[in-house]
Amino acid sequence: MTARNGDASSAGDAAAVKVFRDERAAVLATLIRYVGDFQLAEEAVQDAFESALVTWRRDGVPANPGAWITVAARRRAIDRLRRERSVADRAERLAALLRLDQPEHPAADQVDEADEIGDDRLRLIFTCCHPALDMPARVALTLRMLGGLTTGEIARAFLVAEPTMGKRIVRAKRKIADARIPYRVPAGEDLPGRVRGVLRVLYLIFNEGYSAGTGDRLVRGELCDEAIRLGRLLCELMPGEPEAWGLVGLMTLHDARRAARVDGLGGYVALPDQDRSLWDEDRITEGMRALEHAVRFGRPGPYQLQAAIAAAHLQTSGDDPASWARIADLYEALDALTPSPVVRVNHAAAVGFAYGAAAGLERLAPLLGDPALERYQPLHATHAELLRRAGEVTGAVRAYRRAIDLSENAVERAELVRRLESLTTG
Repeated sequence: MTARNGDASSAGDAAAVKVFRDERAAVLATLIRYVGDFQLAEEAVQDAFESALVTWRRDGVPANPGAWITVAARRRAIDRLRRERSVADRAERLAALLRLDQPEHPAADQVDEADEIGDDRLRLIFTCCHPALDMPARVALTLRMLGGLTTGEIARAFLVAEPTMGKRIVRAKRKIADARIPYRVPAGEDLPGRVRGVLRVLYLIFNEGYSAGTGDRLVRGELCDEAIRLGRLLCELMPGEPEAWGLVGLMTLHDARRAARVDGLGGYVALPDQDRSLWDEDRITEGMRALEHAVRFGRPGPYQLQAAIAAAHLQTSGDDPASWARIADLYEALDALTPSPVVRVNHAAAVGFAYGAAAGLERLAPLLGDPALERYQPLHATHAELLRRAGEVTGAVRAYRRAIDLSENAVERAELVRRLESLTTG
């Protein structure tokens, strides 16, 4: 192969990889509307990308790679339906696709208008996050269909076996088919609740990436990146939804500190000790702009408040009581809007930093007596820290030991052990 051909082959491969990353969800969403079958659409899209690798190496990259992939995927779906046309509903889909693919049809060699493609992606988001699916299935299906992560990547991120994750995704697709879950955006009074469900899925994906519940890494960057990318997509498709902007602000402001949250050996670094030169200024700028955009709507929500808390953390300097008082006020407002013991634990910690450990412990006391929170690790870690600050060493040692026992993340556990040892040896 000549150098020129080698360059063309490399360009074709690079273009196919870029289109797969950037356009896969849009192509897949449109094809699902055509064929009404998640599995068939996913297989046809995969076939089309494999074809692109071969064709673009030989002929060069087309002027509109995304449109080329969409048309190719549609035709691969026709091929697959022809092989299975004995099934009645598939025969009907084949007939519809064949009509669409006739040379005289205006869409034969093109894709739908941009608005229709945007609607398709929005339909796909709402379908993957449908409340008829349990939450683990929603998360897995969203990452697979919209994020483009492989089953293996999702399994590794959530520390389950790949076959287990594969079955979870297959069951979710089957549930959509068997329950005849509609491929559409909810209308009217159903929409606000369904949007909250979609935002909740993205929030859970980000949370697992930002502070991994188990394993030997504090941060799973691939999940943070996917949640942020999907949040941006939701803002693009629903620009008038302030909580979508609030969630993007929350995620990007937190993620801005990613590089500073662990040291060179992978050890935990607390916020006051972080090297601020490692913070991602572009992420901070994006997060602040998203938060400001959300606030302009005048419809406050929990993600906006959490984004404001993340912004306040970036602006605070160590143990500055005034900054922590501002954070405590924001947590109080958040608890008034969406009451939660988790929020109250964070509020107690902020009160402790702002007004003294005794004030924080007073806020924490009712939560420590709640049986439902007995195994909630952050409660015991916060209790230990406030007791240490109050000089109650014996109680702090007990609380640290309880938090360590409940810790499933190796980085967090190591930091708690370090703090415990500093008490017992100091």
